[in-house]
Amino acid sequence: MKKTIWTLLALTLFVQTHWSQKSIEILKKEANTSIEKEKATYKKIALNIWDFAELGYKETNSSNLLAQQLKENDFSVTTGVAGIPTAFVATYGSGYPVIGILAEYDALPGLSQDTSPTKTLIPNKNNGHGCGHHLFGTGSIAAGIAIKNLIKEGKLKGTIKVFGCPAEEGGSGKVYMVREGLFNNVDVVLHWHPSDNNSVTYTSALANKSAKFRFYGISSHAAASPEQGRSALDAVEAMDYMVNMMREHIPQETRIHYVITNGGKAPNVVPEFAEVYYYVRNPEKTVAVNVFDRVAKAAEGAALGTGTRSEYEIIGGTHDLLINKTLADAIQINLEKVGGVQYTPEEIAFATKIQSSFIDKKPPIANAAKVNPMHIEKNLGSTDVGDVSYTVPTVGIETATWVPGTGAHSWQAVACGGTNIGIKGMLVAAKTLSYMAIDLFTNPSLVQKAKEEFKSSKGDYEYKPLLGDRKPALNYRD
Repeated sequence: MKKTIWTLLALTLFVQTHWSQKSIEILKKEANTSIEKEKATYKKIALNIWDFAELGYKETNSSNLLAQQLKENDFSVTTGVAGIPTAFVATYGSGYPVIGILAEYDALPGLSQDTSPTKTLIPNKNNGHGCGHHLFGTGSIAAGIAIKNLIKEGKLKGTIKVFGCPAEEGGSGKVYMVREGLFNNVDVVLHWHPSDNNSVTYTSALANKSAKFRFYGISSHAAASPEQGRSALDAVEAMDYMVNMMREHIPQETRIHYVITNGGKAPNVVPEFAEVYYYVRNPEKTVAVNVFDRVAKAAEGAALGTGTRSEYEIIGGTHDLLINKTLADAIQINLEKVGGVQYTPEEIAFATKIQSSFIDKKPPIANAAKVNPMHIEKNLGSTDVGDVSYTVPTVGIETATWVPGTGAHSWQAVACGGTNIGIKGMLVAAKTLSYMAIDLFTNPSLVQKAKEEFKSSKGDYEYKPLLGDRKPALNYRD
């Protein structure tokens, strides 16, 4: 232990005397130049993944494209990690520090849309990148490659890792990677997410537990002999009714959503099978689990009342996001250094047309060029980055890949993500992550301070995956 402390102190002293602010700024300019030089390549990759629009755990083409780009840039790439065919870890360099960058690439079902500013489906296509993960994955590898170049040239020392993370949208891909121990020896993890603004992620996420509830009844002729049947659909509807009544009696921050994924096949046949897919969310992981258990009890009651049998399969489970102020303060400086997204006159016209479809307020289009001050907002969505954040100090940003006012999981987000507006926001993210990584490579005291805060924030909590020990739900979209 003493040897480790003295080694860190010696390294800190060396770096503080070796790295002047001027030399660090030179490295950041080189990273910027590296990304700009290859932006046509990154644009092509992102738009290819936008076109693939592959769902969670089925992102074969998307994952291969990103992994191949990393291999061509001298990374050692291990694919199929954590029992997931489309997950990978790409590594370059050796020694301390070990900096990780997360890359996502899954799309969403039911969001087919072309790049026009009006709602226009692409024929024979169902999926779309309504959360911009095609940009997320590509921007992250761009940042990783920029850092690799500096390590290769002997200008930085340490290890850069890019984590190919599938199925963020409900599949909890990173949870399995955390459970597998893939982040155990990483010092700091960086991530980003497409958005309609440029800001540091300084708000936690909602913990989330999800499952598919399945009911088994008895089929019969719905008109001639209904008394001989037991409807699995009745059980689903009874469960949904009870859960909807439950909403009055749960903490108000809780969010419960469901879709009936199978309600039978024909009206004149009493359904012998039905399925409903539930999400339960809350800012506190313990509350989310408690409410989920009550939802499961409603399923039991529904089965009892309808003479059917029930079971459920845990599909996903993610933690809230553990915020690290030390890292957030540092990355805010870098985001401000990079700046926001500047629109051309043609892009302003596109943005104006997109905003005409909004039902809420329309923020100024010029907001895309601004960097927001760091501030706390309400918890909104959920992310499996939360589980990473309970394993290693983690920090992220959002960048304006969408027209201001655009909501995630919308056709407008899909449209923006396929244009230069999305590509510009992606490059802002890539540069910011590379700048932040340079700070971490050149300032061991920043890494150490982040680790100390992480340890304090986590306290005595012992991480345990909310999805238990189940294998990756590779077919959860089926």
